[in-house]
Amino acid sequence: MDLQILSELSNDASISVPRLSKKINVNSSVVYSRIKRLVKKKLIERFTIIVNDSELGYSVKALTGINMDIKKRDHIIEELFKIDGVREVAEVTGRFDILVTMYSRSLDQMHKMVSEQIGRIAGIQSSESFIEMKSRMKAMPYMPSKDSD
Repeated sequence: MDLQILSELSNDASISVPRLSKKINVNSSVVYSRIKRLVKKKLIERFTIIVNDSELGYSVKALTGINMDIKKRDHIIEELFKIDGVREVAEVTGRFDILVTMYSRSLDQMHKMVSEQIGRIAGIQSSESFIEMKSRMKAMPYMPSKDSD
C-alpha cells in the first residue's frame, strides 16, 4: 500500500487524501496515517511542484562538466551558486569533478555564463558544456511492474 501511495503522490502531489483513497480503494483515514508515517520515516521528504522553465523564458538548459583544483572545491562551488541560472552542482565520478546544471533565456546568455562567469572562477582548470536539445523523463517505478516475477 505504501508503494501505491508513493506512486500516486509522485504522479500528482496535489491529489487530495479522499481522492487518493478512492483511487487505491483504501479508507481515507488509513491513507492519511500512512502518508504521515511515510513523511516521518523520511520516505517523503517534501511535497513540491515542477515549474515549467521554458514557459518562464528559460528555454536553454546545459550541463557543464568541470575539472578543478580540488583544494579550491568549496570556493568554486560557492562561486558557481552565485551565478544566476545555476540550478544544481553535483560532485561526480568519471572524467569531470563536478557537473553543473544551468538554465538561460538564450544561447547567447548561456555562452556568457560559461565563458565570462564560469571561465573566470579561480581553480577551474577546464570545462565542457552540453546543451540539451530534447529531454524525456520517466517516473520512478515505485510499483512493481506486472511483468516481473
